[in-house]
Amino acid sequence: MQHPPPAKGPHPCGPFVCPGGCDNGLMPSNDEIRDALRAVIDPELHQDIVTLGMVRSIEQLAGGDVHIVVSLTTPGCPIKSQFQNDVTNAVTALGGVANVTVAFDVLSPQEKAALRETLGRGSMPSGALAQVKNVICIGSGKGGVGKSTLTSNLAVALAADGKRVGILDADVWGYSIPRMFGLGSDRPPVSAERKIVPLEAHGVKVMSIGFFVAEDAAVVWRGPMLHKALTQFLEDVAWGELDYLLVDLPPGTGDVSMTLSKLLPQARFVIVTTPQATAQKVARRSAEMAHKVDLTVAAVIENMSGFTTPSGERFQIFGEGGGQELADELDVPLLGKVPLTMPLRAQADAGTPLVITDPDDPAAQNIRQAARGIIAMSGPQPPPPPAGMVLPML
Repeated sequence: MQHPPPAKGPHPCGPFVCPGGCDNGLMPSNDEIRDALRAVIDPELHQDIVTLGMVRSIEQLAGGDVHIVVSLTTPGCPIKSQFQNDVTNAVTALGGVANVTVAFDVLSPQEKAALRETLGRGSMPSGALAQVKNVICIGSGKGGVGKSTLTSNLAVALAADGKRVGILDADVWGYSIPRMFGLGSDRPPVSAERKIVPLEAHGVKVMSIGFFVAEDAAVVWRGPMLHKALTQFLEDVAWGELDYLLVDLPPGTGDVSMTLSKLLPQARFVIVTTPQATAQKVARRSAEMAHKVDLTVAAVIENMSGFTTPSGERFQIFGEGGGQELADELDVPLLGKVPLTMPLRAQADAGTPLVITDPDDPAAQNIRQAARGIIAMSGPQPPPPPAGMVLPML
């Protein structure tokens, strides 16, 4: 039996009944199926699996069945079944599809190398970070500018806004995040999948070297040890689905920053500075480091921007305007000017971030404003992925 003559429509059978069983001509074309798969976005690479070249083949079978082969970069992807559900949902939503089967293969070494070259990066994201949408590194040119205090409060402010948030305390020598979250030095558990489970406080997942050494012990490590520890914190920690992973960097432009630039080439930098010209000039060096390793400097936050007495008198203890000057020089937004307040310091020592205990404090208000700026610069936030969603392990 011959097919009827072609008619206009997405399928060559047009409105006629196809003897091959294509559901009265409502079956979408391969191009339409491929376009539907563009809805599956890798949250780290910020591109869809079609653009990434991971849709190996699309085959239409009798009775409205579709067979799709998706290429992963590792055969042992632990979230393969979720990925199967997500691809199935994307294709069946087109209509005219009776059943979808999804198979997997693995990209060849040459295909992986081509993908790395296309993306302009030296390595692919690991499984532990596959569901982290945004990585924000918070750094400064010098110590003592309140970077860790801001990081902890920003994380809680983002969590209060409904975001899923984690903090990696990468300030190996000057780790302070555990204390600021009231976590002490308890060692995190290990899951059945042999992943480190981050501790949680105030709605934020936290990982720090402080959990693996005696409380207040000095960490005396050189470059190779630092690189190994940070790699493990990124690849062997069960971060899960996060909207934001904040990385609290050590001051300066040393080994830790350079290591993270290689491990997290998709991360963006937020620079913390005080208003004084000297601090602003030093912070500029952190921005230069980021540019040299092809990392994006996204914004500036000015801390210690002034002190207001109980009587209302204001003092510019560390000068004025340094944060805005740095932001203008880097051509990035100034997300906030956080004033000096005694509760901000006190709550950091007490282990409960200020944005929780006193949201009306001027410093807390400015930190919440900066958190909203981080959300805005991240672009439109898609809804949380459905239970079946997964992205390719690279």
